Amino acid sequence: MPERFESESRKLLGRLRDAMASDLAGQARLDRITHLIADSMGTEVCSIYLFRDDETLELCATEGLKPEAVHQTRMRMGEGLVGRVAKRGQIINTPDAPSAKGFRYMPETGEEIFSSFLGVPIQRLGEKLGVLVVQSKDQRVFSSDEVYALEVVAMVLAEMTELGAFVGEGAALSARHQQSVLFRGTTGQEGAAEGHVWLHEPRVIVTNLIADDPVREQARLTEAVDDLRVGVDRMLEMSVGGDSEQLQVLEAYRMFANSKGWMRRMEEDIARGLSAEAAVEKEQSQARARMAQVQDAYLRERLSDLDDLSNRLLRILTGQGRQTGAEMPTNPILIARNIGPGDLLEYGRSLRGVVLEQGSVGSHAAIVARALAIPLVVHAEGILNEALNGDHIMVDGDQGVVHLRPDDTVVAAFRDKIAMQAKAQERYASIRDKPAETLCGRVIGLHMNAGLMADLPSLEGSGAEGVGLFRTELQFLVRNQMPKRSELAELYARVLDAAKGRRVVFRTLDIGSDKVLPYMKPNDEPNPALGWRAIRVGLDKPGVMQMQLQALIRAANGRPLTVMFPFVAQFDEYRAARQAFEKAMNREERLGHVMPERVEVGAMLETPSLAFAPKAFFQQVDFLSIGGNDLKQFFFAADRENERVRRRYDTLNVSFLTFIEQIAERCAQTGTPLSFCGEDAGRPVEAVCMAAIGLHTLSMRPASIGPVKSLLRRTNLDELKQVIYAARHRGDQSVRPSVMEYLRAQP
Repeated sequence: MPERFESESRKLLGRLRDAMASDLAGQARLDRITHLIADSMGTEVCSIYLFRDDETLELCATEGLKPEAVHQTRMRMGEGLVGRVAKRGQIINTPDAPSAKGFRYMPETGEEIFSSFLGVPIQRLGEKLGVLVVQSKDQRVFSSDEVYALEVVAMVLAEMTELGAFVGEGAALSARHQQSVLFRGTTGQEGAAEGHVWLHEPRVIVTNLIADDPVREQARLTEAVDDLRVGVDRMLEMSVGGDSEQLQVLEAYRMFANSKGWMRRMEEDIARGLSAEAAVEKEQSQARARMAQVQDAYLRERLSDLDDLSNRLLRILTGQGRQTGAEMPTNPILIARNIGPGDLLEYGRSLRGVVLEQGSVGSHAAIVARALAIPLVVHAEGILNEALNGDHIMVDGDQGVVHLRPDDTVVAAFRDKIAMQAKAQERYASIRDKPAETLCGRVIGLHMNAGLMADLPSLEGSGAEGVGLFRTELQFLVRNQMPKRSELAELYARVLDAAKGRRVVFRTLDIGSDKVLPYMKPNDEPNPALGWRAIRVGLDKPGVMQMQLQALIRAANGRPLTVMFPFVAQFDEYRAARQAFEKAMNREERLGHVMPERVEVGAMLETPSLAFAPKAFFQQVDFLSIGGNDLKQFFFAADRENERVRRRYDTLNVSFLTFIEQIAERCAQTGTPLSFCGEDAGRPVEAVCMAAIGLHTLSMRPASIGPVKSLLRRTNLDELKQVIYAARHRGDQSVRPSVMEYLRAQP
């Protein structure tokens, strides 16, 4: 790069730093910066457009356009050349702007006399903040050096915007990280919580953007990159002999850490006048922008690797490690891009709630959040760019909504909701020890779902009659290696001890799909929910299944034992699994271990095919549990992780209820005990409908038992059944409207 451009760039950045350090108000500072840029680049126009909201850009300062257009000219994302730069996150460099595709004439600005146009996005770590534009009367394409210089300036402007440099008198801009922000995500776990933000990985704040001594900054960067490479090599050495997939990821890390192109680009940024930290963050922002445009999953993962390496490098340069010395606030609500079950369990019950930018309703984190009974919202896009440690936050897991730094009106309404829920919980506590007996005299068995020892105290507090589903996979998911049989036997024994004689249904290992063991090579399947998972893995990996079954038998130690196989799709799979259980029983008996007092071996009905299994299956299986979450997604062919389709289909759809009723009738004919397990079992309206059509046992999260029992005790199931039948006879698509009308009319 020509030395003249480097020195000019450093001069401009030095003048920008002086403007940033001045006592000028926000608008005056913006005006000063546009003047400096236009003067330095020899252009008649320099304009700064910033986002007023997610979809609207506003002209906030200009040198060369009509002054009266400032704060008056606005455009939508994608509108005009400026809007196109913002939407795509890509540079537009044209010698003839009026003839360029997408050009929009705005007479109030007076820009029609300017031909050449160079627009550069102002963005920080994937967040779009605005657009920086220079224009000239003469028709010319701006050189690559000029484009590069403007990119560097745009990066500094992004950081200045982040640090609140343009807030103040006349700027008409709100200070970032101070205003209220609403995030709409997806419910991962229901419930409401108020607290303060605790970032799983705190933001690295870069305050020294511009440096006078490029030689010193280069040395700092080189030293930090050397430390980074040593750290990656150390991780590789520790992983030798381990999982090949993990080794491949670390090899990719090493490749990026040693990338000459990555290093060269950062060196060029420093030569332009940026500090080492700012150079790293500039490259990271551009990688994030590229990542948003890439559709290929492999390339996205590689760009994600580079993003992670950039974070590590920034922590080395700034000394801002993950543990910054900050104390966890009172009532912490965890904010993260994503989080594994092990990390979440380490936080434990100290958390009031969890909010994830990514995640899914079926993720490991969601499973642990349900076990810990804390609200979880996933897909809260953009919250990491807004939230700071200690910020006031309110999480509505019921609606999938997060209020960051809420205003007084929201706080009052939210606290009213929490107070009402607390009052309802008091009412539920009063019926905890009473049966779920309906007005027509039927008694419904209410059981709880669990997966951790931490769940078991809820058996007493919730009034559950037993554990209808104990998810054994969590003990496998939170470890870095396969647990030993003795460890599992000890854990299962403690579960039975805590249950104090109540029935516990142990579901065997349900992995695959979204639940991939960290020490097991993941399978690249086009549709993992329909792939190699659960019982299919167990039958193909008989050693793992035998080990788990032996641990369960030993844990029972003479007590009753109930085992359930997941995701059974046909009779032969159940037969094979039952034979594996008998084999384990015979082996344990030969070894002299105490046999269970009695055993029950059941299956989860999660695939429509099993509902049509031969009568012999229903006669042989000791019990069946409908896995509502999976069964519903397969029945409607609607992926429950896909927000576009999962909410289109109602549990109280007439077709689905009819299907459930047919299963209940088949079980009644053969005397096969049947239960319903899943999220819908814990929703009171859905629960009473399931009971009305013939289900006598429901299993749900502990917090749902009170609300479900309360509604059951106030409902006549015979009358409700007639309401459901009438809706079906009329040809209604869903019985929900009729059911809600009936329930509201009850005293």
